[in-house]
Amino acid sequence: MEYRTGTIGRVLTIRFDHGDDFLEGLKEIVVKEKIENSWFQILGAVRHADVVIGPEEPVVPPKPVWTRVEEAREAIGTGSIYMDGDKPVIHLHAALGHHGETITACVRKNTRVYLILEVILFELMGINACRPWWEEGGFNRLMFT
Repeated sequence: MEYRTGTIGRVLTIRFDHGDDFLEGLKEIVVKEKIENSWFQILGAVRHADVVIGPEEPVVPPKPVWTRVEEAREAIGTGSIYMDGDKPVIHLHAALGHHGETITACVRKNTRVYLILEVILFELMGINACRPWWEEGGFNRLMFT
C-alpha cells in the first residue's frame, strides 16, 4: 500500500446530454482544463456502454468478462482520472439499473448518454501520481511519482 496527501483544487459540474459520448467527453474536458489528477461521481442514465463485469477467474493478470449495455439504464458511479503520459485514463465503477435489474461494472468504452448524465469532478492537487500500463497486472495501475 502507498498513499499521498493533497487538497481539492477546482470543482467542475458537468452536464452530458442525450447521445453524448460520456467517456470521450470527460477526457476532452480534463485535457482542455489541464487536470492531471481527479475524482468524480456520476448520476443519470446511459443508453450504451461496453463494460467489464468482473474477471473470468481471480488471477493476475485478469481475463476480463465483457458485456454490452444496450438499453436505457439508470447510472450512479464513482471514478478517478490519472494520466498515462499526456493521455487521461479513466477508472469508473458504476451501478447500472434497468427495470429492477442492476449490474455493477467497470465502465470502459463506447458510452452514450440517455437523457442526461450529471458529473461532479474534484481536481486533486499536490499529489504526484500517474496511471501507466502495468504489464505484470495487465492494467493501468495508479502509481505515485
